[in-house]
Amino acid sequence: SGAGRRLKIDPATVGRRISRLEEAVAARLFVKSPQGYALTEAGARLIAHAERAEAALEGATEALDGPEGLTGLIRLGAPDGCANYLLPQVLAGICDANPGLEVQVVALPRVFNLSRREADMAVGVSRPEAGRLTVQKLTDYRLHLAASRHYLQRHPITSRADLGGHRFVGYIPDMIFDKELDYLAEIGAPAAALTSNSVSVQLNFLRAGAGVGVVHDFALPAAPDLVRVIPEEISLTRSFWLIRHADDGRVARLNRFADQLVRHARAEMARLEAGLP
Repeated sequence: SGAGRRLKIDPATVGRRISRLEEAVAARLFVKSPQGYALTEAGARLIAHAERAEAALEGATEALDGPEGLTGLIRLGAPDGCANYLLPQVLAGICDANPGLEVQVVALPRVFNLSRREADMAVGVSRPEAGRLTVQKLTDYRLHLAASRHYLQRHPITSRADLGGHRFVGYIPDMIFDKELDYLAEIGAPAAALTSNSVSVQLNFLRAGAGVGVVHDFALPAAPDLVRVIPEEISLTRSFWLIRHADDGRVARLNRFADQLVRHARAEMARLEAGLP
């Protein structure tokens, strides 16, 4: 069913084509389980060859289409902070310049598995050290403590020493999927009393005057009622990384999209951070 939706054909048609492929190669490629379809050992061995065939076909299409524009579907995985507050305006600009391009953003607070083709490429909050991947820095970004103006009128904070008496907002501890997200531990803040695995939920906790939390600077323009707290004393810097399957380096269309994504993301990050008071 998932393959049918992505290919925009009936799932039964997908099943018939898989059956014909299995007959052609004289091997069982998929087995059905209560959790869905899984690759057999033979199917797993065929993956690398199928990916090379797909890359060759996309390369041939690129040669016919010419380099003037991007077309087709690209699925991009990203953590929800990046997906909500940076990518919308970046991708809008790219799609404006490439009317034939379709982009799907899968916003999930976790690491994407590119080997299982959950996405064509993904944005990560740390640089992966293993796997057949190509990695390039998308952009650096900064984070600071923030709270609503209303909250700070009732509970002023003038120095790091004032933090002990405040309620903190942050990630659910056992759902922090990357050590780079453990902001409160790094700055020595008290454990969070209000937590979520979603950056957007945390931001809305703060907008409701629920306490103090670490916020991406690039998200603050979307929440003008929030202000940074003691930014001279507490400031964090992180990076977003663009992660791709190693075999996709031969696909010109994905290379061009990645180049535009990096260029537009850096320009937009600079614009958002420069506008903060």
